[in-house]
Amino acid sequence: MLPEFFQFHNPTKIVYGPGIVSDLSSECETLAAGKYLLISDGSLSDIGLVDRVHAALDSAGILITRTFLDVPQDSDVNTVTAAADAARQSGADGVIALGGGSVIDTAKAANILFSEGGDLVDDHSGAGTLTRPLKPLIAIPTTAGTGSECTRIAVIYDSESKTKLSFSDQYLLPSLAVLDPEITLSLPAGLTASTGMDALSHAVEAMVDIDHSPVTDALALGAISLIFRNITTAVADGGNVDARGGMLVAANLAGIAFSHSMVGCVHSLSHTIGGLYRVPHGVANAILLPGGMEYNFEEGMEKFALMLPAMGGDGHGLSTEEKARAAIDAVRTLTRRLNELGALPLRLRDVGVPEDGLKDIAAAALDEGSSIYNPRELIPDELFECLKKVY
Repeated sequence: MLPEFFQFHNPTKIVYGPGIVSDLSSECETLAAGKYLLISDGSLSDIGLVDRVHAALDSAGILITRTFLDVPQDSDVNTVTAAADAARQSGADGVIALGGGSVIDTAKAANILFSEGGDLVDDHSGAGTLTRPLKPLIAIPTTAGTGSECTRIAVIYDSESKTKLSFSDQYLLPSLAVLDPEITLSLPAGLTASTGMDALSHAVEAMVDIDHSPVTDALALGAISLIFRNITTAVADGGNVDARGGMLVAANLAGIAFSHSMVGCVHSLSHTIGGLYRVPHGVANAILLPGGMEYNFEEGMEKFALMLPAMGGDGHGLSTEEKARAAIDAVRTLTRRLNELGALPLRLRDVGVPEDGLKDIAAAALDEGSSIYNPRELIPDELFECLKKVY
């Protein structure tokens, strides 16, 4: 059944190709910026990727005014403020983000302050606070997970409240997303697995959340199919360009999907766990996704059944309910396979979450922004039971 109303808006230009980052001159010519702050992180600098991209940009006539590398695993408000100051002081008129979700989200949030000034938390928290386009932003993802290069969302850690703050606005969308699988080849197996499962959680939740549409369903199904066909190969054989490309496109499709339909209980819990115990976002999502699907089983059963063929399952002769349960089993089987490859933990106890913190997590998840898009009400006692099953 079609929703009574939906809308779709995706102004970000997306370019894909192995090695495409080496020549972005024609793409950048269309943007109203000639000087850029390059935001990345120390690990990418250590492996030479920042220098490689910097040189490619130089050869294309794109001036980098300064390189900002102080982005932590989960970026915070102070980092965003420092990056905005660096852009302003260096004389840049645009921003380039080279990295995973934390780097790209840092660039998005920094672009708010760089363009509009003010205080990130006091003046710009929440959704729809911006009134005009920001300065040009180019996003070059080095992981295949968040899809942040094409979403209207940035998630930033606030150390004062120990929470992850979500910023949502159409003007946060990057001007250009550059998908080059060659720059993801050095991504370690563990990060390949966890970021890939992050993308899968985006796609699954995008299909069942209350703001889903036929457009987001199609994008999410495409992402699910690409992930199931490519993730184990990308983890086991990181040099496989085809598998890396499949995962990069999957993350992008899932990002576009959830940017429109949002996410639900899995993200409510994983954001809470990340804020309280600093568990990497993709790892938390991977651990929680099967239980989250079970939590939403009645409301999401028909959608889960539709996912089964995209997961490589054969639903011939099965009822809708049986297909839906088979889809959840397929997700569990996938996480176990990634665990067998040594790339992914399966339980919360393995990532430092204390058992006596589970009730607090379940209660706090109700206040996390994703909760309002879940197809059923979040009930702390039931969420607690879900958490116990994966502890």
